[in-house]
Amino acid sequence: MAARSAPSCHLRLEWVYGYRGHQCRNNLYYTAAKEIVYFVAGVGVVYSPREHRQKFYRGHSDDIISLALHPERVLVATGQVGKEPYICIWDSYTVQTISVLKDVHTHGIACLAFDLDGQRLVSVGLDSKNAVCVWDWKRGKMLSMAPGHTDRIFDISWDLYQPNKLVSCGVKHIKFWSLCGNALTPKRGVFGKTGDLQTILCLACARDELTYSGALNGDIYVWKGINLIRTIQGAHAAGIFSMNACEEGFATGGRDGCIRLWDLTFKPITVIDLRETDQGYKGLSVRSVCWRGDHILVGTQDSEIFEIVVQERNKPFLIMQGHCEGELWALAVHPTKPLAVTGSDDRSVRIWSLVDHALIARCNMEEPIRCAAVNADGIHLALGMKDGSFTVLRVRDMTEVVHIKDRKEAIHELKYSPDGTYLAVGCNDSSVDIYGVAQRYKKVGECLGSLSFITHLDWSSDSRYLQTNDGNGKRLFYRMPGGKEVTSTEEIKGVHWASWTCVSGLEVNGIWPKYSDINDINSVDGNYIGQVLVTADDYGIIKLFRYPCLRKGAKFRKYIGHSAHVTNVRWSHDYQWVISIGGADHSVFQWKFIPERKLKDALHIAPQESLADSHSDESDSDLSDVPELDSEIEQETQLTYRRQVYKEDLPQLKEQCKEKQKSATSKRRERAPGNSIRLHFVHGYRGYDCRSNLFYTQIGEIVYHVAAVGVIYNRQQNTQRFYLGHDDDILCLTIHPLKDYVATGQVGRDPSIHIWDTETIKPLSILKGHHQCGISAVDFSADGKRLASVGIDDSHTIVLWDWKKGEKLSIARGSKDKIFVVKMNPYVPDKLITAGIKHMKFWRKAGGGLIGRKGYIGTLGKNDTMMCAVYGWTEEMAFSGTSTGDVCIWRDIFLVKTVKAHDGPVFSMHALEKGFVTGGKDGIIALWDDSFERCLKTYAIKRAALAPGSKGLLLEDNPSIRAISLGHGHILVGTKNGEILEVDKSGPITLLVQGHMEGEVWGLATHPYLPICATVSDDKTLRIWDLSPSHCMLAVRKLKKGGRCCCFSPDGKALAVGLNDGSFLMANADTLEDLVSFHHRKDMISDIRFSPGSGKYLAVASHDSFIDIYNVMSSKRVGICKGATSYITHIDWDIRGKLLQVNTGAKEQLFFEAPRGKKQTIPSVEVEKIAWASWTSVLGLCCEGIWPVIGEVTDVTTSCLTSDKMVLATGDDLGFVKLFRYPTKGKFGKFKRYVAHSTHVTNVRWTYDDSMLVTLGGTDMSLMVWTNEMEGYREKRPCDSEESDIDSEEDGGYDSDVTRENEISYTIRALSTNIRPMFGIKPHLQQKEPSTDERPPVSRAPPQPEKLQTNNVGKKKRPIEDLVLELVFGYRGRDCRNNVHYLNDGDDIIYHTASIGILHNVATGSQSFYQEHNDDILCLTVNQHPKFINIVATGQVGDSADMSAAAPSIHIWDAMNKQTLSILRCYHSKGVCSVSFSATGKLLLSVGLDPEHTITIWRWQEGAKIASRAGHNQRIFVAEFRPDSDTQFVSVGVKHVKFWTLAGRALLSKKGLLSTLEDARMQTMLAIAFGAVKRRRSG
Repeated sequence: MAARSAPSCHLRLEWVYGYRGHQCRNNLYYTAAKEIVYFVAGVGVVYSPREHRQKFYRGHSDDIISLALHPERVLVATGQVGKEPYICIWDSYTVQTISVLKDVHTHGIACLAFDLDGQRLVSVGLDSKNAVCVWDWKRGKMLSMAPGHTDRIFDISWDLYQPNKLVSCGVKHIKFWSLCGNALTPKRGVFGKTGDLQTILCLACARDELTYSGALNGDIYVWKGINLIRTIQGAHAAGIFSMNACEEGFATGGRDGCIRLWDLTFKPITVIDLRETDQGYKGLSVRSVCWRGDHILVGTQDSEIFEIVVQERNKPFLIMQGHCEGELWALAVHPTKPLAVTGSDDRSVRIWSLVDHALIARCNMEEPIRCAAVNADGIHLALGMKDGSFTVLRVRDMTEVVHIKDRKEAIHELKYSPDGTYLAVGCNDSSVDIYGVAQRYKKVGECLGSLSFITHLDWSSDSRYLQTNDGNGKRLFYRMPGGKEVTSTEEIKGVHWASWTCVSGLEVNGIWPKYSDINDINSVDGNYIGQVLVTADDYGIIKLFRYPCLRKGAKFRKYIGHSAHVTNVRWSHDYQWVISIGGADHSVFQWKFIPERKLKDALHIAPQESLADSHSDESDSDLSDVPELDSEIEQETQLTYRRQVYKEDLPQLKEQCKEKQKSATSKRRERAPGNSIRLHFVHGYRGYDCRSNLFYTQIGEIVYHVAAVGVIYNRQQNTQRFYLGHDDDILCLTIHPLKDYVATGQVGRDPSIHIWDTETIKPLSILKGHHQCGISAVDFSADGKRLASVGIDDSHTIVLWDWKKGEKLSIARGSKDKIFVVKMNPYVPDKLITAGIKHMKFWRKAGGGLIGRKGYIGTLGKNDTMMCAVYGWTEEMAFSGTSTGDVCIWRDIFLVKTVKAHDGPVFSMHALEKGFVTGGKDGIIALWDDSFERCLKTYAIKRAALAPGSKGLLLEDNPSIRAISLGHGHILVGTKNGEILEVDKSGPITLLVQGHMEGEVWGLATHPYLPICATVSDDKTLRIWDLSPSHCMLAVRKLKKGGRCCCFSPDGKALAVGLNDGSFLMANADTLEDLVSFHHRKDMISDIRFSPGSGKYLAVASHDSFIDIYNVMSSKRVGICKGATSYITHIDWDIRGKLLQVNTGAKEQLFFEAPRGKKQTIPSVEVEKIAWASWTSVLGLCCEGIWPVIGEVTDVTTSCLTSDKMVLATGDDLGFVKLFRYPTKGKFGKFKRYVAHSTHVTNVRWTYDDSMLVTLGGTDMSLMVWTNEMEGYREKRPCDSEESDIDSEEDGGYDSDVTRENEISYTIRALSTNIRPMFGIKPHLQQKEPSTDERPPVSRAPPQPEKLQTNNVGKKKRPIEDLVLELVFGYRGRDCRNNVHYLNDGDDIIYHTASIGILHNVATGSQSFYQEHNDDILCLTVNQHPKFINIVATGQVGDSADMSAAAPSIHIWDAMNKQTLSILRCYHSKGVCSVSFSATGKLLLSVGLDPEHTITIWRWQEGAKIASRAGHNQRIFVAEFRPDSDTQFVSVGVKHVKFWTLAGRALLSKKGLLSTLEDARMQTMLAIAFGAVKRRRSG
């Protein structure tokens, strides 16, 4: 079907008529190449007047409204409107994107300016706060941001003569900004008496702190510093819209149509009044001027661009014109010449030459024009007006022929008949009138069939029929000229239409999306010869379809450029061009049509590079006739990894449940058990939905992942080490080029990527904040400095990171469909590829964005799903493996050839020095030469090839291969079935690790006297595992059905297995052969248990709420337990084998007598006294405490008691394994908890001697073995468990000072000047506070008497001239600590009081002050590093965290000269209570007073925030870096000590544990000192 693919022809933008003068200013400049740069609609235009040629920048997705030129005049920055607007910096010569800045502004970007050396860019948003933002644009990084003003800002500029200073102006204000650290601090300009407070429209900075600004009334205001010093009255008669500074002086342009030139001291040179020149007209208004040498460029409100040569100033040269403001709807093309006619609401009709790209005629009418048509002979031009009239002009000289008004509503469409005798006029009152041309346009008929306004008309070729479309989407036919409606379809069938501009009808069904019936397609025009159709819609998009296109949802090519709705589109008379017009942007676009045959020569135009990719994802031959997806890939794309509850949600859920728990915990809660467990071995590898996630490390160990664990496996010793930093499923893993670091990405609401060291297993960096749901692929760059990651959110976001710093470098939306792989170019760090479902894209970094180009397939192949990709031996070459078994070879972005490599998908490929290796679903590994010419060798994964040293058994031959890695003389292979194999180059295969295959695993049983266990899973296998040092799978047996439970008989000889179809079998525990099987139930068997002792009875519980009891010897059913209302979950026997304890899905705890199955009621007090043979129940008083605070959300699925009845292990739906002391009475018992499984833990069992705990993960299909570490045995490792849900409230004991300080709430001076309470304590009553520093004398003067502390706010005195602070009495000790320091070897003392930092010279008693803070200082620290001598950081109280001047801030200043070095505005609401410098002095740590007590780390010189995290829910008093470290610090506070590590951008914390010291209660810590080793003392 033709409509299934997009047409193979193409449009290329050739010319844009117009210039955006309305609502924009200062948007027209000369580039270094003497070209002119401006914008119109959503396109940046570079126009060369010499060659009369235009180049286009099309990286924006909506209207551009601001433009700035880089000082070197080659690069251009443009900003757009939109919900998520972005800024593009592009090269005016190549029109390629250099950088994209995004994710900060909303609504739009109102103005832009580069600084003097062009390194930084400032932007102003259109949001309610008019945010001002400074960027390091090359890196795409925001340096600083602050709210600009409450009202619109019109212009902003860097002061070119003072570094770090900016000026902005707008509605009734001007502001002078200084940038220091990450803080932008404004000072409002003072108008004083010199001039009226009014709106300032534009500005320019000059030397000596002078700023010139243009005001709304036409005056020029001159500022020195922040004060207005003089005004130049009447510089213009009305508002000054534009001011441009150049070497010779300044040019200003205003609403009065004048250009004035001024010299460098702003003395007038000359004036040019454009209204008086030849081209001038009344009402001309200048929006933009640019003065370079003897040329002046002028942009006007009415979309014209003039160029003035100073010598001939009265002859401006008109180089560009367009329609003025008002909607543009009318478009017609001349039937024989390359001319287009447009008419607009600005009442002008214009004729454009498509060859010369120029306006050749213009005529102003009385009324707004809505439609136009030219007669077949090209003599008459008819125009339909908004008032219901229409006018006919002669095309030759634009003189009027007739003017007729028969209707009251707008004429929306008119067309001449092909033979030129009639004119059909369609009106908004739903009628069509027919006029005879020869009879001087006498009305000869009317068509009245429509019920809604007429939108489109077409004549038949013989002029006998007319078809119409109306606003309801109805298509009607009329006989001409009378206008009788034709209803018989037969009559219409044979009609051939002269033109096709209707949007409804069989031939154009395909232009509508499959499920839409909306009228957002405004115009269509069919090209019968080229068999293409062009459409224009409300979203600014031009599309090309094949014609006819009969099926809805046809494929198309799309082109972007217009910003808002495109109102009309037409082919030129010879089908060489397409003309489209924009409604709101009132611009005319001319597109060159490139037919199929020419495309071959024009390959260079195929990939139009733009952010809003015009080879859009929605179409462009997304062939829907590709073969069905491979079943495995199908399964994989359907996985969503969504969770009901993410681990990140737990703290909030706990908070919500706090009340419930308060009431419940009246009883003293049970202590956590003394035992702990440590992960020892994991059976399993995640291959079923991940690829290329298996590698050799530097020293030949093997790294991979399963569940939430990163595993390092040593194949010599058969041991594993674990990275346990993740808290949910790991989905991808990659290794650093040096093979020592690994990056893993996980599932989560805000999923994190951890980069960790395979030697120390410590995290080096944690990246988060830019993905949702999970991370599907990661890759390191060749130099190892960058990391690329892809998310599994809806737009599959791609992020490029500088992982050591933890910074996001660039971000982009990847694709609608799933992306399986991302690969960074090994030769060019800025390039990468992504591959996925019907998707192969080549990206390059551009500042903070990435620009993607689709792979160009051409005629070679079809758009296939890519499963893997690698780069070849040059930067241009790339190879990808498809879902059909081909390998595609790409050069640049073009597909060069394809090679058949496998049957079924190619899941993994790996590049070697001299070739490639691939692996596929067919279970074959192929080695290739370096150009994929020939296959050198293949290995098939077969059971016959298994070497004797294998740690298990292959389940099937040729398992699907998901990962391949080479190294150490071997090929490492990961399979879909969860096996890891090592293939020797000579052929033998060793199996190293394996787990269950896809399907949930529930059944687990440990042997009564051997260290082995059995598992049974939905993958239809029963497996026996050795838990002793050999860690291998001993036996496996395939079952007819999946199973959910199993149990060894007490003598260990038989193994009973319950299956999912309601049957169960007993097998020989050694050979796994069937002994006997039964099928009595329909629903799945959920638990199965032998009675203790001789194992006489077997209890079988099923999901249909019954328990059958069988006599094992006679193999007969002897009893049935009835009475449960829901499915059975757990059963346990008592020691005598006479009683069964049962749990059901309805949370019932029931008891039945064996063997008959009679129901018993036993009081809960008695249950404890019964001796149970096993305890796996999760209900009852004895284990009430195992249910968490958030019990509604999560279920405890399983439990198991040690044989000494001391420790109960549980597994729950969140993937936690927990240990409780047994019995766990009282609610919410304390526990130790371990994370390794990702989602629900389905089963836990202790081995026969309690030495190990075995746990099963449901969906992660892994079997984990933990060693039990008894109470006495304390290992010297950091504890990886976390304590209970609730911090103990009952310890405590405060000294009164501490209590008081904990309760102080700081008021903010900015808000409450005269209501601040003044209080003090008499000196002899003040308690001394221990401080780690010596307490120096504060002031030599006597203390101030109490009664003088009054605040003279109310009394009006004579006006104060100026006060100079000379001496301050007092020191803030009541609620601060560690805030007195010696400087200069004890000569000076530095401390603070109120909002002043004080340097006190001990010898002279003199003081000097730092007075930049605007509110109370709360903390102070001194940098100890010799490079930063005498540098002090102080933190103050502040208002909310909106980054304005009232926000809390930290000042870093030089104690000697009081210079501010950096100001850090922070998000600590309320204030900053502790600051500390790191060992190198480059980092600063701060703690907030907000409820979370946020801890933040800054790189203070740049003002960059590195990391931030909630510190603790109680007040933190001090946080300090370790004296030898830049990454480790300690925080102490109310009842806690925490030890922190900085990893990239993430902060990891461990709580201090006091359990080893005898009876040390957790107290409130007030201070820290560091010992020489890693010991810390705290008081």
